[in-house]
Amino acid sequence: MIRKILIAIVCITATGMYAQDGTVSPYSFFGIGELRTTGTVENQMMGGIAVYADSTHLNLRNPAAYAQLGIDVWEGNGLVVYTAGISNKRFRIEDFTTVERSSVTNLDYISLGFGIGDKLGMGFGIMPYSSIGYNFEDNQIRGVEELTTIFSGSGGLNRVYYSVGYELLKNVSIGATINYNFGSLNSERLQQIEDVQFGSFDRRNSKVNGFDFNYALNYTPLINDKYRLHSSVRVNTQGNLVSKNERSIGSFSVASGFTIEEVDIDLDSQNLKNTEFKVPTTTTVGLGFGKDRKWFLGGEYSFQGLSDFENPFLGVDNIVYKDASSFAFGGFITPDSGSFSSYLKRMTYRAGLRLDNTGMVVSDVDINNFGITFGVGLPLGRSLSNLNLGFELGKRGTTRADLVEENYLKINIGLSLNDRWFQKRKIN
Repeated sequence: MIRKILIAIVCITATGMYAQDGTVSPYSFFGIGELRTTGTVENQMMGGIAVYADSTHLNLRNPAAYAQLGIDVWEGNGLVVYTAGISNKRFRIEDFTTVERSSVTNLDYISLGFGIGDKLGMGFGIMPYSSIGYNFEDNQIRGVEELTTIFSGSGGLNRVYYSVGYELLKNVSIGATINYNFGSLNSERLQQIEDVQFGSFDRRNSKVNGFDFNYALNYTPLINDKYRLHSSVRVNTQGNLVSKNERSIGSFSVASGFTIEEVDIDLDSQNLKNTEFKVPTTTTVGLGFGKDRKWFLGGEYSFQGLSDFENPFLGVDNIVYKDASSFAFGGFITPDSGSFSSYLKRMTYRAGLRLDNTGMVVSDVDINNFGITFGVGLPLGRSLSNLNLGFELGKRGTTRADLVEENYLKINIGLSLNDRWFQKRKIN
């Protein structure tokens, strides 16, 4: 029965994922939208680092970690792990004169992983890759009249993936993920002049799809037969995306909002009907130290040559891209995972922080993001399954140069179930 319920939930939520409005951030106006976090709640609450791997949790950002699923430390058998996560993000958005509040709830991922033999693991799933969801206006005085421009956008890209990890040598694992990205990017610009009956619009829509790959190498030797060094190198290769574009312009009635005239633009003559753009390669190195199933502390550095990014169809004038980078630190502690007397000791406590240089330079101002994360893992009975709760407090952007500052609180809920959850009890 539980299996049927889980399958039903997966089908419903996977269908709804394509249509969800994943953000309300004005910064999703740029590029392919706001890039979504691709890690599980467990990883997110450690600042987003993915250098740590064990045999009872999925690590969606590190395919080499799937090799750990080949060994169930309790019985010597491979595990099957089901995991899903949802989040609610609350925004406080302000510019130099106004403050607005909003929130959005999303399905973040649905994934399954399993071990085969004692060295091989694999998994697959679906998650959002980027989200667009903005609506803001710009008012300018031209002569004695006021020109109002309203920008709005929706859509984003989703991702389905397949990962495999293999223990090549003792404590050395390699892995690879193939990602297929697909979705639509939709934008509209409305302009109207004060006391003028009609306004104009410019609508642009893109159907996007393409592949990228993620490769990983983990080295996790024991030190003094007690502690473990965790290290990883990951390369998310350049995403080659193909975009099928449409554009229309026209006029509308300011009073009623109805379209008066609409004309489709001949994009073939401009070589913009079918375009290609590339999401540059991201390289991540991570290092950590800890005691298995007791505690861990680590950090990661990521670099992306975003200065090469360009999408000629978007036509955004006030942004340039430079190379992006990110620092993240985090860890966890589990006081006593085998305690019979104290549930609090069996809980896992996680915390971290991250600093992202997004690579976006808007009106000559760098757009950065800073976040503090923390959360707990709640064991479900005596099984290896757990419920994970997490929180992130962060800030992105600035009110300088007539830009927008976002302060946000993100609340995460993740469920990680292993095959023990679905096994029937037998009575001899």
